[in-house]
Amino acid sequence: MKILFTNIKELIQVRETSVLKVSGKEMRILPTIKNAFLLIENDKIIDFGAMENIPNSADKTIDCTGKMILPTWCDSHTHIVYAGNREQEFVDRINGLTYEQIANNGGGIVNSAKKLQQTSFEDLYQQSAKRLEEIMQLGTGAVEIKSGYGLTVEAELKMLRVIKKLKDNYNLPIKATFLGAHAFPTEYKNNKEGYINLIIDEMLPKIAEENLAEFIDAFCETGYFSVEDTDKILSAGKKYGLTPKVHVNQFTTIGGVQVSVKHNALSIDHLEIMNSDDINALKGTATMPVALPSCSYFLSIPYAPARNIIDNGLPIALATDYNPGSTPSGNMSFVVATACIKMKMTPEEAINAATINGAYAMNVSNEVGSITKGKKANFIITKEIPSYGFIPYSFGSNLIDSVFINGKQI
Repeated sequence: MKILFTNIKELIQVRETSVLKVSGKEMRILPTIKNAFLLIENDKIIDFGAMENIPNSADKTIDCTGKMILPTWCDSHTHIVYAGNREQEFVDRINGLTYEQIANNGGGIVNSAKKLQQTSFEDLYQQSAKRLEEIMQLGTGAVEIKSGYGLTVEAELKMLRVIKKLKDNYNLPIKATFLGAHAFPTEYKNNKEGYINLIIDEMLPKIAEENLAEFIDAFCETGYFSVEDTDKILSAGKKYGLTPKVHVNQFTTIGGVQVSVKHNALSIDHLEIMNSDDINALKGTATMPVALPSCSYFLSIPYAPARNIIDNGLPIALATDYNPGSTPSGNMSFVVATACIKMKMTPEEAINAATINGAYAMNVSNEVGSITKGKKANFIITKEIPSYGFIPYSFGSNLIDSVFINGKQI
């Protein structure tokens, strides 16, 4: 079935030839067509252009007068498979406790792991499916989901099997990341090597056997997994064909960027604390820096130095970090707005970071992330707005009229 969208005020992120990512000064260029049409057939984009060149064959026509169309957001860093919530820790932080103090008191990741271990597969799936449907309505059309709230062999496998079921039941690109190295379980506090061996010797073989993940991650941070631990875990993951995507530099800079680059990580995520050595280590690599501004907003910690990263000729992607502890939100429109407001990214840079560069950060640039012939018909139709700069400007408003995924309105 062919659907023709006409009188589009502006068709955004139009690329005749698909690019994998944009970097540095290229990030300021956001190709668009004003007064445009878009033609899709079944689940694919087949044509677009100026209204004066509109095709005359379509099964259905949708008038978009005053509205804009842009690709769905590509959220390359989430933890949406989790059980329950952690609003009590939110209150504790307001009352003066730090993230580290909460973790030391049995809160944080270990608290989420305990809840998840006690939650049935079906209950966990239903909670996670609800969140996935929520972010799709908010304009996300491709998503990466991590494990890491299991911290036992069975619970980590349970999380990854839930992600697999989501992939089977929802028709959008979903990528699975194994993050067994998210925190040390309480029973391994004094035997960190024992837990790392459990990841390498027991979790990884079973994950590979069931083909449950494409990526491997580790929380390389002071008090969590050291550079040496991360090196060992990434090396083991690569033996099973898992590509690294790594949490680094959230609170301290300890060499996580360098060890990630050594392993040709697809992305390094967080980056709130960056120095010149970290920036230089990224130059000339294929690794995508990923900023998580709504995490900084929620925790009141520094924002990733996006301006410095881009001005050094590097790319950057934006993602939500949707999780129960530090970012209980999957709203990519808010992420784009926060990147502009707090990280001094231009609207063009932020939209590039949340679409084509987000797609790159989870290996789906060939499917989504731009309006390109042959790519999936995954796009957002806005409400009537004056310009695309209005999306980050009007940060508290829902400007989405409708979302199409695989050519179908959701």
